[in-house]
Amino acid sequence: MNIIPLPAFRDNYIWLIHDGQRAAVVDPGDAEPVLAYLAQHGLELAAILITHHHADHVGGLKRLLEHRRIPVFGPRKENIEYVTHPLVEGDSIAIPGLELELQVLEVPAHTAGHIAYFAPGILFCGDTLFSAGCGRLFEGTAEQLQAALSRFAALDGDTEVYCTHEYTLSNLAFARAAEPHNPERDRYLAHCEALRAASEPTLPTTIAQERQINPFMRTSEPGVIEAVTHQTGRRPATALACLTALRAWKDVF
Repeated sequence: MNIIPLPAFRDNYIWLIHDGQRAAVVDPGDAEPVLAYLAQHGLELAAILITHHHADHVGGLKRLLEHRRIPVFGPRKENIEYVTHPLVEGDSIAIPGLELELQVLEVPAHTAGHIAYFAPGILFCGDTLFSAGCGRLFEGTAEQLQAALSRFAALDGDTEVYCTHEYTLSNLAFARAAEPHNPERDRYLAHCEALRAASEPTLPTTIAQERQINPFMRTSEPGVIEAVTHQTGRRPATALACLTALRAWKDVF
């Protein structure tokens, strides 16, 4: 099984999963990179997976479906045209023609009905989690974000995380402000800077990596608490209060 990042727009990744014959794509905001890769590698598109309704994640659906009748999986709690298989928490899906079964996790926060797709060792998290960061709260609450990040943090550390934006360097700049003393974060920053200098993606990341460097997963760490206290003038009383303050700080960083 191969998982390939297809760059789209300024910083999106469309993840393409294939076995050399059939393929599925996750959040195809633009059809053209998908069609080009399918044609170049002689692959048949077998399914589409959607995590949430934003245009940069669903904009390619119409074009991809012009000459195909394939399943389109997506969140039941969002109104997304072309979704044929609406999904809720606890559902599981088998990608037609691929030896891959994925579980559905409801992770509302970035949007009200956002879902993620999980199999042992693999997480397609949409815009809920980024490397060294997390998604903005456009429709959800900090409580929902905390619940989502806690679910992800509880996964096995070697789980590979397929985020949908190349935000890592900008997130790491904020992570440095949010936790000034974190040697592992500094090592990771150097690694990611080298990748981007070579025009390589910084993704996927892993759950273990994010536990070590992502301030939104480290809201109980003394260094993060002290930075938030210095920024806001008030010491957060709980991990949720710390997360809430971090997200508001990141919004204007």
